[in-house]
Amino acid sequence: MPSLLRHHRLKLFAVLLAANLALLLHLAAGDPIPPRDWVLLDIFGEGGAALLALAWLGLVLKSRPAGRVTNLLTLGLGCVFFSWWTDCLDEFIRLPEQVHWDHWLESVPMPLGLLLLTYGLYHWHHEQLAISAQMEKRERLFREHLLFDKLTPLAGAGYLRRQLQLSLAESVREGQPLSLVAVDLDHFDAINQRFGHAEGDAVLQAVTQLLLLNLRRQDLLCRLAGDRFVILLPHTGEAQARQLAGEMALAVEHLAHKTRQHGERLPLSASVASAMALDEDAEQLLRRLNLALARAKQSLALSA
Repeated sequence: MPSLLRHHRLKLFAVLLAANLALLLHLAAGDPIPPRDWVLLDIFGEGGAALLALAWLGLVLKSRPAGRVTNLLTLGLGCVFFSWWTDCLDEFIRLPEQVHWDHWLESVPMPLGLLLLTYGLYHWHHEQLAISAQMEKRERLFREHLLFDKLTPLAGAGYLRRQLQLSLAESVREGQPLSLVAVDLDHFDAINQRFGHAEGDAVLQAVTQLLLLNLRRQDLLCRLAGDRFVILLPHTGEAQARQLAGEMALAVEHLAHKTRQHGERLPLSASVASAMALDEDAEQLLRRLNLALARAKQSLALSA
């Protein structure tokens, strides 16, 4: 968790910088109020609210990765903190009557911050729903699947073939399309050679979680062998499968995986292929998928 806070230190620095600039601005334009004239109830109320907003901001930055939702929550809480902070400054510094900009500093950031917070919480809600659905999918996977890969853990090649045969029969019976997508990491052997097999295993686990998060509830992800994954897509035609394969390749390419030892970001990419089921059995469909993947990797090698 502390490492996440380090990633967000610029955001925290910007909030504290804005608070200090407001303090300097008040000191330059006004005069300090003697302690005997302080209103302790207002100080505790407004100052305590500002400190709570700052504490909430710290908790958000400590527990969340970078992204749009984190940025919205940070901006919202930063504005709320700034509004309460400038309101609290009036309890210590008396500004001349002709000064009006302090009202803008106190009033404008608050509704803006609350709007940003609301928008951020809305997206956070949808993010949590997606995570809950993924957890439900994983629980179902653990409960129902018997043939697991020990590393990821995903169903292996044996389960994929059994499930594919059942899905093909169901596809024919219901008259619905069925497709497969293969995802094969590029230059995975180089990662094992340079960083060791433990780091290679960590990459496979990270890619597994990434692929799972990008699937639908009815899809099935299996680890076929090594660094090759196969996704079973019920009720999915050729065009949709090809589009999903491209999305998987982009997701792997944008995965910000860092080595455990040195924190070095590993550039990842994947070759993908898709195949829609025709009048064939499971082995024939898998063979055609593997041929399409081999052509994709050959094209990558020629373009390199």
